[in-house]
Amino acid sequence: MTKQKQLTIIQYPKCSTCKAALKSLKNKGNDVISRDIVEQTPTARELKAIVANSGLELKKFFNTSGDVYRELGLKDKLAAMSEDEKYELLASNGMLIKRPIVTDGQTVTVGFKEEQYEQVWNNGKG
Repeated sequence: MTKQKQLTIIQYPKCSTCKAALKSLKNKGNDVISRDIVEQTPTARELKAIVANSGLELKKFFNTSGDVYRELGLKDKLAAMSEDEKYELLASNGMLIKRPIVTDGQTVTVGFKEEQYEQVWNNGKG
């Protein structure tokens, strides 16, 4: 079996999706560092690098189903915000960030889909 890369999962420990993602990664022999998205919220600078590496739009990183997103009325406010304001907002509250985020420093995935993890992190090994 080939040695897997070291991965960092930025997640919320109480989130069932995050638990499933972490279990999936570890079951495939990945070396995983777990980071609490609330206690160690990524900085705006970190988020910029993560978003750039992901190839996704910044809006994909907002946890649109979360309570904080709804409480702040972000659905209506985001369009008027600058990119820097959006990064600062995400960095201000980990619960606003879609999770889990997994990265090896180059590649990034957001959310958890078993098929995607198989392709990206587990080299297609089922």
